[in-house]
Amino acid sequence: MAMRARVGMLTLLMVLLFCIAETEVKQTQIFDLLIINGIILIVVIECDKLCTMRCSLHSRPNVCTRACGTCCMKCKCVPPGTSGNREKCGYCYANMKTHGNKLKCP
Repeated sequence: MAMRARVGMLTLLMVLLFCIAETEVKQTQIFDLLIINGIILIVVIECDKLCTMRCSLHSRPNVCTRACGTCCMKCKCVPPGTSGNREKCGYCYANMKTHGNKLKCP
């Protein structure tokens, strides 16, 4: 019975997450489910705010923010600080490349 309740709760949370994602007008927030020790958390990542802070000291902040936003939406992470620390977001962020085979994520 407990397993059925967990599956029902997980299904309900997934439907809720889908509804929130569909009604969100701006594409700058990411909603993700995180399960830790059986506890389900809904994590909100605000890419625009995180990328604005990340690119605040960049010589070309608009280009940086656009690339950062793309990386954030795909990898669901923005590293701390204004430069470096790419490894904190894992392989996706640290190794994403442009068509010119250069590192994409600031």
